[in-house]
Amino acid sequence: PEDPIPLYLDKKSESLKIIQYLRNEAHRFGITFHRNKRSKGAINSELEGINGVGEKTAQQLLKKFKSVKRIKEASVESLSQEVGASKAKKIYESFRQK
Repeated sequence: PEDPIPLYLDKKSESLKIIQYLRNEAHRFGITFHRNKRSKGAINSELEGINGVGEKTAQQLLKKFKSVKRIKEASVESLSQEVGASKAKKIYESFRQK
């Protein structure tokens, strides 16, 4: 950046292709990381927004049911096997209201 003379690379040179590949890979890595972080935050906040459900309960449910969609579709009985009857009822009713 401080060099007054710019470095010109031929558009077809291998050096330019390597630099572009590195740039693209760095961007892909950063974007993927950010998307995953945002996605996990949205899932946890949806579950943790329910009164009585904290991080541990949310993780326990996701471990068993694999997705929020499956948790939403689960019966009170299957939920209560994982988190107990009172929490299961709160979770079930919370998703039925939305």
